[in-house]
Amino acid sequence: MLWKGVADGVGGWRDYGVDPSQFSGTLMRTCERLVKEGRFVPSNPIGILTTSYCELLQNKVPLLGSSTACIVVLDRTSHRLHTANLGDSGFLVVRGGEVVHRSDEQQHYFNTPFQLSIAPPEAEGVVLSDSPDAADSTSFDVQLGDIILTATDGLFDNMPDYMILQELKKLKNSNYESIQQTARSIAEQAHELAYDPNYMSPFAQFACDNGLNVRGKHSLGKS
Repeated sequence: MLWKGVADGVGGWRDYGVDPSQFSGTLMRTCERLVKEGRFVPSNPIGILTTSYCELLQNKVPLLGSSTACIVVLDRTSHRLHTANLGDSGFLVVRGGEVVHRSDEQQHYFNTPFQLSIAPPEAEGVVLSDSPDAADSTSFDVQLGDIILTATDGLFDNMPDYMILQELKKLKNSNYESIQQTARSIAEQAHELAYDPNYMSPFAQFACDNGLNVRGKHSLGKS
């Protein structure tokens, strides 16, 4: 059994003196512990999110913030991938140089993704907060040689599929060093494009479709 998870803290919490990475990091570390303890059903990754989020809500650690989340679980025996995605992080499955599966982005409205949240008492009911059950869940067969890529919107907002595929085609083998090099190359390219004021990123195109004139991704953060 193999599992991967990615979460992205909502940047708007910086305005309240809260480090957005604390919530997302704690959420993923809690998920990891539950998996190592065997407290999950492989075919139900939403269950991992639910249990982890409930632990955070029970104040086992003092925490405030919000985060998107994506979890994928590969059942090596059945060759099936089980996924849960809440918000605008997500995954791609690439086969033969083409995207054969991808997560669906969940947005309440432009630049406001679905998210898990813990708010201070005075802000409860005001801060946007979704249930783990709202996550989009899928299950499908995968094949030997498929590439499963998970990432935050920092990648998907800045690099269209064809750019990601170009980088993945450079992956010659499946050893750790080669995978790390390819992942680093993709991340560095997305970061560079995010700060190009003249680049029409997927995010910038989406913004234009919503009546905003921006370039790159860095111009706007999550609400």
